Amino acid sequence: MRSRYSAYVTGNARYLLATWHPTTRPAALDLDPAQRWYLLDILRTSRGGMLEDSGTVEFRAKYRLGSGAGEQHEVSRFVRERRRWYYVDAV
Repeated sequence: MRSRYSAYVTGNARYLLATWHPTTRPAALDLDPAQRWYLLDILRTSRGGMLEDSGTVEFRAKYRLGSGAGEQHEVSRFVRERRRWYYVDAV
């Protein structure tokens, strides 16, 4: 989760797509370079341990865009395949 957030901060769409599960991954991402992510709070995690193949992360991320600000609050689902974690979707 933190690495994906860092990819949003740096505008690294390539990394975001590479860590997105193929069954839900979009063909492309159009990130807004004016959107500045500045805070990530992990609120809760469930499962996702060393011996598990799925987990969730509830987070709140804040950003600035132009003269305004906003936040994204979601529960993200992840799965592990071949020892790599992939973002699946948000519930």
